[in-house]
Amino acid sequence: MTVSPSPIRVALVDDQPLFRSGLRMLVDSQDDLTVVGEAGDGVEARGMARDAKPDVVLMDIRMPNADGIQATQWIVDDAQGAGPRILVLTTFDLDENAARAIRAGASGFVLKDAEPEFLLAAIRTVHSGTAVIAPAATTELFQHFGERMPQAGDPDEHLAELSAREREIFLLAARGLSNSEIAKSEFVSEATVKTHISRILAKLGLRDRVQLVVYAFERRLV
Repeated sequence: MTVSPSPIRVALVDDQPLFRSGLRMLVDSQDDLTVVGEAGDGVEARGMARDAKPDVVLMDIRMPNADGIQATQWIVDDAQGAGPRILVLTTFDLDENAARAIRAGASGFVLKDAEPEFLLAAIRTVHSGTAVIAPAATTELFQHFGERMPQAGDPDEHLAELSAREREIFLLAARGLSNSEIAKSEFVSEATVKTHISRILAKLGLRDRVQLVVYAFERRLV
């Protein structure tokens, strides 16, 4: 007898009850997803995340009391690396607030008017540990909005934990290359690239590819 995996636990954070209701209906219509909590502002979101223990949080940015950026930071800090993946909902493709939310610990962003199937796929993708935003798109965000350090970064200082090959792959990933593109550049298999990326993230204490790009841009390594 085959045992079905547990549904992905999803939490909804938005100050518009009608919008949350629509999201709930969409998410709960899927056999592999279930809504486990809701909140109408950032303060409520923090407590809800602690109690409901969702796998993925759909987080609005503009809310009363505490916005989605602050709530994201709280949830990430409270979880100490073992918390939910946060998927930011925004109305603008290149929104500075989306970039700030990613810097605070979100794993990606989705436009509020995205197609339902895209949003559902984004939830599943984030839950699997992959960033929703393509690395190149993330790079574009930080080129446009990111605050640069006043001095150029020193790879020897910031990447001291990495081997020479890992440094090469780190810099390629930070510039937005996909695993297949890195594999071709380095003459290795995609599986080898995935292994290197996993090791890089672990050594630098980063959650995913989005955080890798943030790390590189904040230290001016690219």
